Amino acid sequence: MSVPPRAVQLQEANEFLKEHPEVQFVDLLIADMNGVVRGKRIERASLTKVYEKGINLPASIFALDINGSTVESTGLGLDIGDADRICYPIPDTLSDEPWQKRPTAQLLMTMHEVEGEGEPFFADPREVLRRVVEKFDELGLTICAAFELEFYLIDQENINGRPQPPRSPISGKRPQSTQVYLIDDLDEYADCLQDILEGAKVQGIPADAIVKESAPAQFEVNLHHVEDALKACDYAVLLKRLIKNIAYDHEMDTTFMAKPYPGQAGNGLHVHISLIDKKTGKNIFAADDPEQNAALRHAVGGVLETMPASMGFLCPNVNSYRRFGAQFYVPNAPSWGLDNRTVALRVPTGSPDAVRIEHRVAGADANPYLMMSAILAGIHHGLTNKIEPGAPIEGNSYEQLEQSLPNNLRDALRELDDNEVLNKYISPDYIDIFVACKESELEEFEHSISDLEYNWYLHTV
Repeated sequence: MSVPPRAVQLQEANEFLKEHPEVQFVDLLIADMNGVVRGKRIERASLTKVYEKGINLPASIFALDINGSTVESTGLGLDIGDADRICYPIPDTLSDEPWQKRPTAQLLMTMHEVEGEGEPFFADPREVLRRVVEKFDELGLTICAAFELEFYLIDQENINGRPQPPRSPISGKRPQSTQVYLIDDLDEYADCLQDILEGAKVQGIPADAIVKESAPAQFEVNLHHVEDALKACDYAVLLKRLIKNIAYDHEMDTTFMAKPYPGQAGNGLHVHISLIDKKTGKNIFAADDPEQNAALRHAVGGVLETMPASMGFLCPNVNSYRRFGAQFYVPNAPSWGLDNRTVALRVPTGSPDAVRIEHRVAGADANPYLMMSAILAGIHHGLTNKIEPGAPIEGNSYEQLEQSLPNNLRDALRELDDNEVLNKYISPDYIDIFVACKESELEEFEHSISDLEYNWYLHTV
């Protein structure tokens, strides 16, 4: 993929600067392996130069662990002299940051090689996804996708390092009960939630609804579907940043941690996917009876087959696996069903033209680009190999299926590392880097001693 023509890019920059004379700074953003946004802040006058020549950032930005430290076993750090690559703007991502006191804009970037023809850098998660999307282009298919992102509002003050719900700006009380879809809870935090939706509109992020979820101060933002898998992931990354900053403006914090509270629901990241035939403009999953649609069945079959190996991308952290449990509607076995929220892949059937796959396994701590890459790899594998998924589950899947997906990070990384199918879609070199980073985090975690261990063993054994 070549970088878009400079003239087009410069026009975008110049028009934005003309329309926003108040803007003083621009944040240049790039999402790392963990989906954490990193980058540089530049002055307004330097923006056109960024569009003309790009900016340099070290390749090691894609070898950072969750604490922002370079994992040297990836080979992207000192082994290559911590060398730079060049980052170029992603078109149509230049927008205001509505929470800033000093007028500031933001711009998403993607990394390219410095030498040769400036090919996209293989370890950029956005590039990992682009290579999978290309395979759908070859089939004449456009990916239509929409994310649903769950998060908790939390107090800016923790209790012994642990989160607590924020006080309601209206009642001054901390929410305690589980009240799914409760409108009154939306009212309690209405100013913050409304500012999130309005901020999304300013930034061109298609957030169209906020739902109260099933735990104290837990909410879900729904993104409208777009016919561009890369753009859908861009929106998810930018939405998380927006939510964090708007909440902070309201003297609250947020967490997208998969399981912040024991005994309460975790934060999920669901995605709805359909495929559009480029020639006809029709959804190839459309059907009055989805069970009879071969393309849908084969897509489901492929995702189910690759789901165990995809878990490292869907649930990439130690904490990710604490989210699973039947009482919290988190599927723990590869399964599918029609209008069934107990399965891993739900097929909504309300409208024949809008039949799609809702993937319900990933946590909100997943990197959207890598999550999407793994799911699309499964869909493409299923379509091209005509993989049948078996009969859809009716009723409560937790009572019918035993847990079979990896239930810890180490097993998930082993499944990912060894999987022949995913290695055909996602560069084995990239999988090696991802696994090296996550194994490094896991090793550090396993060498730590928890409070519970002291409570159990210090004076007992």
